[in-house]
Amino acid sequence: MNKTHSLYYSKYCYFCQKVLINLRNREDLDIELRSTSDRQHASDLMQGGGKTQVPCLLIESENGSSEWMYESDDIIQYFSKV
Repeated sequence: MNKTHSLYYSKYCYFCQKVLINLRNREDLDIELRSTSDRQHASDLMQGGGKTQVPCLLIESENGSSEWMYESDDIIQYFSKV
């Protein structure tokens, strides 16, 4: 099953930078980066995930299901298995 990935982040967040640095060498991944400095992205994160905590990875499946993954170590571990 194909999945799309969107990473909500803040450029001032240490944990976001940790994830971004880890993903920098993974050119095989197609991830949309959504900075929460954009009000619409911040609003989408709050409405979808229920909180504005970053980093947050939105994983959307073809069947329409969505998963909101918080915690930098969980996100890094998820992508190590993809």
